[in-house]
Amino acid sequence: DASDALEARRGEEALAAELAWAGYLGLQAAVVPLRLASPTANANTARVVTTTLLGLSNTHIWARLPLVAPGAGAAEQADPDAPWRTWDAFRSLCEAHATLAVCLDLEADLPDERTLSRWLGEPLRAVVLHTSAFVTNKKGFPVLSKPHQALLTTLFQHGVQVVLSGRSAFAAAPAAEARGGADGEAEAAEAAEAAEAAHEMQLYWDYLVHLYRRMPSLSEGEALSASYRDYLQQPLQPLMDNLESQTYETFERDSIKYTLYERAVLQALEARAAAAAGGGDAAGPGPAVIFVVGAGRGPLVSASLRAATTAGLAVHVYAVEKNRSALVMVRARARLEGWGERVTLLEGDMRSVEGRGLPLADILVSELLGSFGDNELSPECLDGAERLLKPGTGVSIPQEYTSYLAPVTAARLHQDAKARGELAALETPYVVNLHRHALLAPPQPCFRFAHPSVGAAAGAATDNTRTAALSFERNPEAGGAVMHGLAGYFEARLFGDVLCSIRPETHSPDMFSWFPIYFPLRNPVSLPPGRPVNLSMWRCCSTAKIWYEWAVTSPSVSPIHNCGGRSYWVGL
Repeated sequence: DASDALEARRGEEALAAELAWAGYLGLQAAVVPLRLASPTANANTARVVTTTLLGLSNTHIWARLPLVAPGAGAAEQADPDAPWRTWDAFRSLCEAHATLAVCLDLEADLPDERTLSRWLGEPLRAVVLHTSAFVTNKKGFPVLSKPHQALLTTLFQHGVQVVLSGRSAFAAAPAAEARGGADGEAEAAEAAEAAEAAHEMQLYWDYLVHLYRRMPSLSEGEALSASYRDYLQQPLQPLMDNLESQTYETFERDSIKYTLYERAVLQALEARAAAAAGGGDAAGPGPAVIFVVGAGRGPLVSASLRAATTAGLAVHVYAVEKNRSALVMVRARARLEGWGERVTLLEGDMRSVEGRGLPLADILVSELLGSFGDNELSPECLDGAERLLKPGTGVSIPQEYTSYLAPVTAARLHQDAKARGELAALETPYVVNLHRHALLAPPQPCFRFAHPSVGAAAGAATDNTRTAALSFERNPEAGGAVMHGLAGYFEARLFGDVLCSIRPETHSPDMFSWFPIYFPLRNPVSLPPGRPVNLSMWRCCSTAKIWYEWAVTSPSVSPIHNCGGRSYWVGL
């Protein structure tokens, strides 16, 4: 990229030769430093890199940039966003190739935390940690500041490699010398081993090992879900497909979720008993009637019975399940746990199970929530099942739930969806354990549903279509970013004050039954610093299916994704 044509030509040839040599050796990566003169100052380098990437099979290319622009913080302050803008331009010139990544130089100065977070959603493979970032503690050893420690821990957790670089401020320990005139091969080997151990970077290395080993261990939920990090999964089709036993077993490992449901049923039973004691008509004669709709292999039935035992109240549970194979497991569980006559099993669709002379329910318990709250047809299923509730006094668990959306940078997820090579792949929402990502603004509420629904209470059909127009403000100090899609969450109030949530701000501790949902964009959107993000989301319904449509309306306008449910829908 030199201004002199001859020098530029020689540079092209040298870079191409170096990259070819790296590919021949089968190296993990070749590191290419970039200039910060302007975002497009590396156009010729990008051309050579892109040409090389088309011919490489195993070796990746890492674009090397400083995390903080030289001069930032000085009187003549440099553009603090220059490294990001340079990377974004270079990545665009290289068509965001899947084997192109970024490597950052980490020195004494750190940018704002919001600026740092956006790099976690990029293909950041390594940081070059300079010895200038270290300070000397009271004992004379190199250590890092608290902010540096926190950053390194985050990078370790995200699988980013750390490369030590620079000159050591500590003299290497001298090689072992022969003692008392001893000689021979044994003494020479000992001296060589000691000399090897006396590397000038050893103290820095030991400190990084200490930081790595000090990381908190994964919780049970994190350990179980670690293999699903950034792995795209299509959401379930709950009415069209029956779940396999292994899927049920995975869900049932989440004891936190069933503890929350047990607390909710307990509160509902206590509220019913309190209403009866106060002269209300909530509690009729006989035991409370609980319907568990979508009972699966029976964990919610067990939770309901435990809640009744805790409350000291009599209940009768009706377990409704359409999956005949799952009902076999429920019957086995009933014998094992001694449910006896307290539980009646019903095979069939919860939407049509009425009309069998069944009593009306005091409490309707369901586990139909999806990653986006309503994306597994909880509203449609409960609209039918709510006919089983006692009018006016019957309660649903959950009582209400709200979906949330946030713009997200997640380069890997977008690359994986794009690699599937068809439009449908970029118009399909995916359930994914988000890991290497960064939210570009706090999540905002999108769609809300409450049960019993207003339509059910009035005896009318319920309209479950929804429209949301959201505007996300971004702090100018967070710098520019690229939005690769939308991250979706839900927050549900089961009953009373019992919250079941995967929304980041209110996430139920250690619960892992649900991962977030990712709505990709066909083309990533560049976000200038401080510019708000505006988007629209629609929940569309027909007699046969429901689907989502989404579009960005600012700072640029995207096509409407999944128009008419052409790429993705959930069958009724």
